[in-house]
Amino acid sequence: MSRSIVSTPQAPAAIGPYSQAVRVGDTVYFSGQIPLDPATGNLVEGDIAAQTRRVFDNLVAVAQAAGGSLAQVVRVGIYVTDLANFAAVNAVMGEYFQQPYPARSTIEVSALPKGAQVEVDAIMVLG
Repeated sequence: MSRSIVSTPQAPAAIGPYSQAVRVGDTVYFSGQIPLDPATGNLVEGDIAAQTRRVFDNLVAVAQAAGGSLAQVVRVGIYVTDLANFAAVNAVMGEYFQQPYPARSTIEVSALPKGAQVEVDAIMVLG
């Protein structure tokens, strides 16, 4: 099975030895996105809602670079540093997805890169 790397300047460049996404057949595996501004590489300022919007905007850009959209995402993994932010993150996710919603997990973690409050990864199936 061949794989191809998905990359776009419309989302933050990888900050380690990984790709923004990898496509294998019709499946695209997204690396976790934190709320980095792709123009500056800096963490966006603001509350958890602002950070979550930036994360989903980054995922939209990667999905488009892969030839798809968030409507084709089948699974989302959300990582937050404080589960007290669950409702705010959930509300923002609702701005980006419509039914039928993807499968999802939400996990509290002790820390995320660059001090981010939220990180999201995803799996998308094209076709």
